[in-house]
Amino acid sequence: MNAKTIDKIATSIFILMAAVIVTVLAGLLGYIVFHGFPKLTFDFLTSPPSSFQEGGGVGPQLFNSFYILLLTMIFTVPLGLGGGIYMAEYAKPGRLTEFIRSCIEVLASLPSIVIGMFGLLAFVNLTGWGYTIIGGALALTVFNLPVMVRVCEDAIRSVQKEQKEASLALGITHFETIRTVLLPAAFPAILTGAILASGRVFGEAAALLYTAGLTTPRLDWGSWNPFSETSPLNIFRPAETLAVHIWSVNTQGLIPDIREVADGASAVLVLSVLLFNLGARIAGSYIYKKMTAQK
Repeated sequence: MNAKTIDKIATSIFILMAAVIVTVLAGLLGYIVFHGFPKLTFDFLTSPPSSFQEGGGVGPQLFNSFYILLLTMIFTVPLGLGGGIYMAEYAKPGRLTEFIRSCIEVLASLPSIVIGMFGLLAFVNLTGWGYTIIGGALALTVFNLPVMVRVCEDAIRSVQKEQKEASLALGITHFETIRTVLLPAAFPAILTGAILASGRVFGEAAALLYTAGLTTPRLDWGSWNPFSETSPLNIFRPAETLAVHIWSVNTQGLIPDIREVADGASAVLVLSVLLFNLGARIAGSYIYKKMTAQK
């Protein structure tokens, strides 16, 4: 068997594997959207859930999901970016650096339920906050931070050394080189890591069960004072997210239309993640062009 034949066989195998993966994903997404799309009405997306009667919605849960996602990324992106810059540009080879890298890898491999138990101890019990949005956001920050650090480190290391050396040769400081040369060049990879991290946040349930809670108080959508107990922006209130609500409805729900609500909430979750990813990539492409002066 000659090399060309082997190459054609290998190419066919890879194409077949890709086709199988795409077919499985398309079938899964199609099944979820097909069963949940009839439930997607304006009332379902804006009304609160019902405990006993049919006809409830997922309005507060949808808002809580995006709110916790926003807070988590506010914490995760700067910390992860700073950690990645340190590991790529400032950390010297040695035992300490290898120890830090080992700790990052261990944290990245921890199950989300372990992070949830840690969050229960650190952000619920020790602080005395109880089940809160800020507790859930901090727990998810711990959950996503190792991944963000590794992504940022790898993205910065992947930039060609010639670009960095040319900048330093012109007398530009190391910090300015990182800010004006390395980060713009590494931005697409960093954005991809941030999108992956945000997707994990939006679909996470186990860690939020023990930190953000299983309930959402009645919210006054006309009150935007973050210190009000009924304000949607209050970070010290419990907040059931969309993923937690799906789990709760399927395991503890008493409403007659459990199946329809679960299907609708699942479709909302999938479509929200899809739209968020598309929006982030479009915004990231625009920012990248501005940072690099590309057309």
